[in-house]
This record gives sequence, structure tokens and C-alpha cells, in this order.
Amino acid sequence: MPLHQYGLLKGKAIEVRLGAGNNSPHYQVRIVDDTTDYRIAINVKSALAPSEVEYVIVENFRHPITDVVGAMDLGFTPLASKPGSGALDFIRGNLFDRSLMKPLPANVPGFDNDLNEKINGIMQRAVAMEDAVVYAFGERWGPEKGKKDKYFGFLPGNGIHDIHMNQSNVGQFINDDGVWQDGGLLVQFGAEWIGIFLKFQSQGWHTDDKTGHKIGVDVPPVVVTPDPAPQPTPPSVVLPTQDEPDGMVRIVAALVNAPTTPEHETVTLLNTTPHTVSLDGWKLLNKAKDVMPLAGSLAAGEARKIDVSPNVPLSNKGGLITILNENGLKVDGVSYTKEQASQPGWTIVF
Repeated sequence: MPLHQYGLLKGKAIEVRLGAGNNSPHYQVRIVDDTTDYRIAINVKSALAPSEVEYVIVENFRHPITDVVGAMDLGFTPLASKPGSGALDFIRGNLFDRSLMKPLPANVPGFDNDLNEKINGIMQRAVAMEDAVVYAFGERWGPEKGKKDKYFGFLPGNGIHDIHMNQSNVGQFINDDGVWQDGGLLVQFGAEWIGIFLKFQSQGWHTDDKTGHKIGVDVPPVVVTPDPAPQPTPPSVVLPTQDEPDGMVRIVAALVNAPTTPEHETVTLLNTTPHTVSLDGWKLLNKAKDVMPLAGSLAAGEARKIDVSPNVPLSNKGGLITILNENGLKVDGVSYTKEQASQPGWTIVF
């Protein structure tokens, strides 16, 4: 079942503690709003092997969600697990380029080379700057009546955890699966936003749209009799696998605010592979889940501009663009903001 109290904690960071311990250390942040103290517990090491947590830090984070959460009140706000509520979904929300996520140990001797230090560099800046605002997405705990916080000592203990991907789990954590309930951190320094997103290596990138369970889990293995005389794949050809189509075809640009009436909005696709990719059965979607079927093929390295009007209108107020393959698996996705779409005739490059 999904998380019980998923939501957003918004406030001012005033104190931090590095994650320590051997099992499942957490980087701790003390947050205050106008009346209440909270603690954010951020995983910097996985309890499951491999222990290194995958992370990406997005400088100059630009996404429509900043307009949504920026208008919310300080403190904890429950979020509905659906698009547009302010909730995060690493797969469906097109928050960042997943290929940029890399595993990093929690503690390593040296400077700025472990996950504790990467997070600490941003959080120390948030503590030092009076107008910095922290947005933590995850599951609420507390208030714990009559019990002090065990790290910072405020009363009552109270805070938010699961600041990481909360779908595609394995083992005992499968019960936490759900869509539009991922954890994460946004930090606002005036007009500048930074995104911090974490994921365990045991989690995958394709999940069921209703349950959030990893696609393919509990599916019996297929027994294949080997061909006695298999034909080798030419070394110059890299064939994609069915369950890992990510990035085969990329969305590289979009004309969102066309200068013509009626508007002819376009999306430009690029085949990044060394072989021809068939688009038959593929689909292109916008934030509202309007669908445009794709067909034909893209030669190796070929780019194609596709007129998506009127099937998939692209809002000038910010939005998402996603492509799915013939199996309904996400191949690529991008986002753009109202600011990026403000000037007619200019193509947004992703």
C-alpha cells in the first residue's frame, strides 16, 4: 500500500547533522515554520545491497512544480498522489534526466566526494541564507506527544522521512509502493532553485501506473531453448532491451508557443542509437495525458520535427512532454516552465 501521510514540508533550515552509523544513516535537517520545529531525515545509505544511494543534484532546477509548491504555506501540507497537486513522481513527472543519477557512498575520506558532503554543501548554504526556503517531499511522522526529537531536542518530536523514490521497491519495502508519492528536496535561494533527488539501486525505472510496483516483478522466468547455431549480433549494432528503452529516442526541442494562428506546435525527436528505431505503436503525451500515436521509423542519428497540433496541445503555462514505446514504457520525458514558454516563436532546447 502507498505511504500513509505523504506531503510537503516547507520551511527554514536552521541546523544540520551529517549521517552517521553503519546500517542506514540519515542526514538530518532541522526545519522551522512560523510556530513549529520539524526534522528531515534523508537516507544517505541503503539498508539493502548495493548500499550506495543514487543521487542527482539539479542546479538551476526549472520545472512547473516550482510555481505550485512556491505558493503553498509554510509547514506540512498533505499532497494528493496525483498530477498537479505538487506531488513528485520520478518516472511520470519528468523532473530530471535519469541518466545523470549516479551511486555515491555515504562517507568517504576526502573533500566533497560522498553523499553526506554533497547534501551538506547545499544545506549549509540554506542555513546561512536568511531567505532560503527548503521543500521536503516524503512521509510525515509525529507529532510524538511528550517525546523530544532525538537529534535536535525540540519538543514534540516531529518531521518527515522517505525523502527518496517511493516506488519500484523490492522485498519488505514493496508495501510502500505508489505513484505520485516520491520523496525529494527542493531548495529555493531567491529566484534560484536546486533539486536533490535520491533513489536506491534496487529500484527500477518502469512501474505500474496504479500500484507503483516494478514492472516484471513476480513474473515467472521464460525458459528459452538455445539455438544450436546462433547468429551473432554485429558488433556495430546495439539492440535495445524491452525493459530498458530509456534514452533510445530523446526529446531534444519543442516549439511550445507558436506565433501562428492556429498554433502549429512541434516536438523534435532524436534517435541516439546506432540503428534504425521503429516508432510503430509509440505514443507522445502532454501533461494532460493527451495522446498522439507515432509511426514510421528513425534512422540512426536522425532527428525529426513532429507537428503535434491539435492532438497534443502544449500549454504556454508550463508542461510535460513524454514518449512511450509500444509496450507503454517510458523512453524519454522533459518539462518546461511558463517562463520558458513566454516568448512566441522561440524553440525550447532540452
